[in-house]
Amino acid sequence: MLIYLFNTLTRKKEQFISLYENNVKLYVCGPTVYNFAHIGNLRTYIFQDTLRRMLEYFNLNVQHVMNITDVGHLESNADYGNDKISMMSYKLSKNPWDIAKFYELAFLKDLTSLNIKKPNIICRASDNIKDMQQYILYLMYKGFAYEVNGNVYFDVSKCDNYAKLSKNNLKYGFNRSRVMRDKYKKSSIDFVLWFSKSKFPKQIMKWSSPWGEGFPGWHIECSVMASKYLGSKIDIHIGGVDHISIHHTNEIAQSEAYFGHKWVNYWMHSEFLICNKSKMSKSNYTFITLKMLIDKGFTASHYRYLCLSFHYRSVLFFTWSALIAAKNAYEHLRNRIISCYNNSDDIINKDREEHYKDLFIKALCDDLDTPKILSIIWIMIKDNNLGSKQKFTLIKKFNIVLGFNIDLFVKPKLSSDLRKLIKDRDIARYNKNWILADSIRKELLKYNIKIKDLSNKSEWYFFD
Repeated sequence: MLIYLFNTLTRKKEQFISLYENNVKLYVCGPTVYNFAHIGNLRTYIFQDTLRRMLEYFNLNVQHVMNITDVGHLESNADYGNDKISMMSYKLSKNPWDIAKFYELAFLKDLTSLNIKKPNIICRASDNIKDMQQYILYLMYKGFAYEVNGNVYFDVSKCDNYAKLSKNNLKYGFNRSRVMRDKYKKSSIDFVLWFSKSKFPKQIMKWSSPWGEGFPGWHIECSVMASKYLGSKIDIHIGGVDHISIHHTNEIAQSEAYFGHKWVNYWMHSEFLICNKSKMSKSNYTFITLKMLIDKGFTASHYRYLCLSFHYRSVLFFTWSALIAAKNAYEHLRNRIISCYNNSDDIINKDREEHYKDLFIKALCDDLDTPKILSIIWIMIKDNNLGSKQKFTLIKKFNIVLGFNIDLFVKPKLSSDLRKLIKDRDIARYNKNWILADSIRKELLKYNIKIKDLSNKSEWYFFD
C-alpha cells in the first residue's frame, strides 16, 4: 500500500518514499524545558507518536531522535528577549540546570502517561555545545555566517530560496511585531548562531567559544543534533505549525548551507490547539497541563482519544465539553472491547474482516486520517455480521497505530460475593425494586465497579 503524507514544503500530499530502504530517519523538535508542557504541546507529540506507529506498522525501522532544549531559546523565536530557562531561574531563585532537569522529567512522565513511545535518542542542547561551535565555524568558513562584537549571525542574503518552507514575502522582512532591530545584523532577517558576552550579560548558562563566553542560538541546536544522530539527509522532520515561519525556516537555511544539498525530504506540522479563542501559550501562564486534566477526573487516554478524533492538520478547539465527550466515547469503546473479549460467539466472517482491514489501511495511508479510523472502528464494533473475537483481534491490530492500552482493558474476574451482588441487582431490576437496585449500585461503587443498564441486561466495568 502506498503511503501519502502532507509535506509542508510543497503544501500537498506526496507519496512517502524513504531515503534508506526499510529505514526511516525521523527528527522531532522537543520541548524547551522551562515549564510544564501544556496540552497543546502534547498534541504534537501524540501526532508524531501516531506517525511513528504507522511507519512501524508497515515494518519500517524508525530511527527516532528528539532534542531537549535546555538553553538558548529566547522569549521570541526572532532573537530578542531573554533566555526562557534563565528567566525562570531568576523568577524561582533556583539553579537553571535544576529547573531544566525538573521540567524534562515532568515532560517525559507526560509522554509515558500518554503511552507515547520513547524516542531512540533524546539529546540535550547543553551536551552538544562543542558540536554546535564546530558547525558554526564551518558555516563561517563557507561564507554563510559572520561575527560582529562576539555574536555570530547567519547571512540570509547568501541563502537561495530562504522562504521556501514559510512562503513569507521577504521584501519587507518578517512581521515587524516579531522583530526587534539588532544593530549588529546586516539584515533584520539574519539570525543568531551564537550569543557572546556582548548581549544578555545576566545569562547564567554560558560556555567558552572562539567568539567569547556565551551560548548558542536556538535554531542551530536542532540542525546540529539532527545531523549528528541521523546524518546529512533526513526523511521526516516534525514540529508544530508555529515552527514553520522562523525556526524550521532557519534550520533549513543553515543545514543546506552546511551540507550543500537538500536536508529533509518531508516536513510535517501539527496544527494549534485553541482554547478561549487563542492558541495555548506558556508565556501568559494560562495554559492547561495534562495533570490538570487528570486532577479533574480525566485520564491521559481520554485526551489522546480527543486528539485522535481530530486530524493532526486541523485546528483543535479545546473545550471541557469536548473532552467530556471524548471521555464518554473512550469509556464506551473500552466497554465494547471488553464485551468482545469476553463474548464466546462462533461467528467467523473473513470477507467482513478483510473489508475493515482495507478501510483501515486506506485511512491510515491517506495522511494519517485518525478520525476516519475511529469511525471505522465504531462501525465495525456494531457490525452483527462480524464475530466478537474477530472484532477484538482487529481492534488490537488497529491499536498498534492508535496507541491505547488495549491489554489493560481485559476485565478481571470478580469474587463470588461481587458476582452475587450484580446478580441480585439484576433480579431487583427485573422485579422493579428500584430502591434495592440503586442501593446495590452504590455498594458496587465502593469496589470501583460501575453498572451500565441495557434494555434486558446490565454490564459492569471497573473505573480508574
